[in-house]
Parts: sequence; C-alpha cells; structure tokens
Amino acid sequence: MTEYRLVSEPHADLDIEATSHWYENEQSGLGLDFLDELRVTYDRIVKGPLKYQEHRSSIRRALVRRFPYAVYFAVEGDVIVVLAVLHASRDPVEWQRRKE
Repeated sequence: MTEYRLVSEPHADLDIEATSHWYENEQSGLGLDFLDELRVTYDRIVKGPLKYQEHRSSIRRALVRRFPYAVYFAVEGDVIVVLAVLHASRDPVEWQRRKE
C-alpha cells in the first residue's frame, strides 16, 4: 500500500487563509471549525486519493463536510498536490487554470 504525502500549492494556501478569515468574521470560532474540517478532509484524501473521481486533466475533487467547499488535487506518484480549496459553486475554470 502506498503511503502518500500531501503538499499544498501557494494558491491553495491563500484560498484556505481567505476562507478561514471570512468564516471567523462571520462567527467567532467558525474559522477554526473550517480548518478542522479541512484537516479531516485532507486525512481522508491521504488514506485513499484514488477513490475520488477523476475530473478534467487528472484532477480529483473531495468535498469538505459541513462546509460547501471542495479540495481539488492531483496525485503525482506518492505525492498529493492540493491545487485549490474553493467554494463548491465556484467556476471550475479557476482550479483548471492552476494546473496549467
């Protein structure tokens, strides 16, 4: 069984930071709740990245529970590269541009 390592692209880190701040401004503690749910999502991805459906250009998507966000990632050997963490209703062109 392959042990995967997860790395996050700088754009994805900015997505996460902006989202966390937005939720925290909406309600104290909600930003931390979002980060906790994201961590759980990352753990699910690392345990089985290939179980997520492949979308365009070998990009896979995992939904964050409790929040309407999706993690877009690529599997490159034993490395999982997080390309974007975006609201599920966002235009998919946003993450598709990041892979190019």
